[in-house]
Amino acid sequence: MIMAGVGVVALIGAGAAGGVFVTGGLQSGPTEDPNRPKLVARSKDAVPVAEGGDGKPVLKVGTVSVKSDGDPVDPKKYEITYFPIEQTFTANLADGGGFVQVGLSLSTYFDGKVIANIERQLVPIRSAVLLTLSDQDAAVLSTNEGKQQLQRKLTKSINGVLREKEGFGGIENVYFSNLVIQ
Repeated sequence: MIMAGVGVVALIGAGAAGGVFVTGGLQSGPTEDPNRPKLVARSKDAVPVAEGGDGKPVLKVGTVSVKSDGDPVDPKKYEITYFPIEQTFTANLADGGGFVQVGLSLSTYFDGKVIANIERQLVPIRSAVLLTLSDQDAAVLSTNEGKQQLQRKLTKSINGVLREKEGFGGIENVYFSNLVIQ
């Protein structure tokens, strides 16, 4: 009777252990989100990025996972992608003394998921950029320091939108493709 009881307990224990193993219930650490952007490792061979049928570059596939998009990235190790925003931005300046018009391109070391996030969130990104521009002073923007400061503010603003809406920023820098202050 005791042997039968021990056998039943052993079978139940083995079944439970097998179920936990098969379902991955005792994995150590969190599982990686397959939708999270990854860094794109720089290839040793300089291969130009091919264009898709619509004239846009083919989105790169990342291979290097990171804990946070805010960690510094070594530009010698990873590929950079530039994403031009087609429409320009025009906003009145804070001091009421004119307006600013800018064209922007964004850069990222992460894969095409970041570009897809930008395209999906373009409306709130445009709004954040316009709000940031309208908070600027013409005298400050007329200096190189002021323009560099604006680049940093725009980068922070765009990453803020992407983190809020997509859970991941990934924008390294904002570049001006044109800049008019009047």
